[in-house]
Amino acid sequence: MDQNQVPSPRTPLQLEVSFKKNYAREESKGLLRNISITGAFLELPAHQLRPEEKIQLSFVVSGRERKIAAKIIWANGAGCGIKFAPTSQRDVQIVDDLIYFVENQRNDRRSVLDNIFKKVS
Repeated sequence: MDQNQVPSPRTPLQLEVSFKKNYAREESKGLLRNISITGAFLELPAHQLRPEEKIQLSFVVSGRERKIAAKIIWANGAGCGIKFAPTSQRDVQIVDDLIYFVENQRNDRRSVLDNIFKKVS
């Protein structure tokens, strides 16, 4: 990463995903722990990815399966940083929709808790 480049804002989440290396047949599972419009952190129980490898991510949002290509940027014992490799505006929209979905759920929970606290106090 360029030292002058500022990372995109991250949205924390816990989303189970499936992925496979571009040349692999079997899928593996992981957990997206944070996401931005450009990339995410993929937590892996058994680390098997290396920088520069390309993967295909699959996840379900609002009952619909979504797929997006990504590239491994860095890896450590906890998981790896991935950069999305959108091939169309639709791919960018998928990531944007996921961020919106996560933030919306968080805001809904916050307003429910606020209402509960108002009634209790």
